[in-house]
Amino acid sequence: MDEVAPDLPRLFNSPLEAGIRAVTILEALRPMTLDLADLVVLDHAVVHSGDLGGPHSLHPAVPGRKGELLVRRALVEESLILMRRFHMVLVCPSDEGLEYRASDEAAAYVELLESEYSVRLKTAAGWIAEEIALKGKAGFLGEVRMKLDTWTTAFIGPNEQGTLLL
Repeated sequence: MDEVAPDLPRLFNSPLEAGIRAVTILEALRPMTLDLADLVVLDHAVVHSGDLGGPHSLHPAVPGRKGELLVRRALVEESLILMRRFHMVLVCPSDEGLEYRASDEAAAYVELLESEYSVRLKTAAGWIAEEIALKGKAGFLGEVRMKLDTWTTAFIGPNEQGTLLL
């Protein structure tokens, strides 16, 4: 099977796509900081917000979405490196390790995003910010992690050992 335009960069599920999501999430939560594990959870939440009682999900509700968690951490980490190079994300050392927050430039960038996908992304990120304002960061992330654990058990199976680093 021939590849379509093999010389073009991959955009879907790329560090650029995940980086735009990370910047949008961080901007919606600014000045809050998040560590990598929190950003992995929120990246999943923003993509599949419909699964969590939020706005319509950005990506289709395909059965394999449970398996996305197994590769999401490396992708989000790569995306943060990229977005730091673009000066959209700042690294903030803390007692718990490295945390990330949106830079001052991120607000103007996010405002310029106008595609249908970007508008839906900003809506989902705004919903996450509202949920965190209502439930607290630990409360909302705890709810999402509990659902992710349920999904992970369904994906991995009850007789297999598997721990996600979330």
